[in-house]
Amino acid sequence: MNSVAGRNDADTREVHIRICARCGSRYDWRRSPSSSLKMTYCGSLCETADLGFTIEAALLADQPDKQAAPPAILEEAEAAAEAANTWDDARG
Repeated sequence: MNSVAGRNDADTREVHIRICARCGSRYDWRRSPSSSLKMTYCGSLCETADLGFTIEAALLADQPDKQAAPPAILEEAEAAAEAANTWDDARG
């Protein structure tokens, strides 16, 4: 049966079939669990094996942690604690 573009269903399915850059297996890129490199790797395992990381993990690591205090505040807190310890040692 012909589709709108004049291709049959088998031709349409072939358009979505890719070959994994890591393992060489054929896969439908629309079903690849890799969120960023669907057109390159059949899944996140091949992505990790080839790159050493997943793009998704790299993007998450690049985002600042909303719960963590900025380094300047941590340094000020450590300096204040050190000063308090020094003062306590001098008094006692």
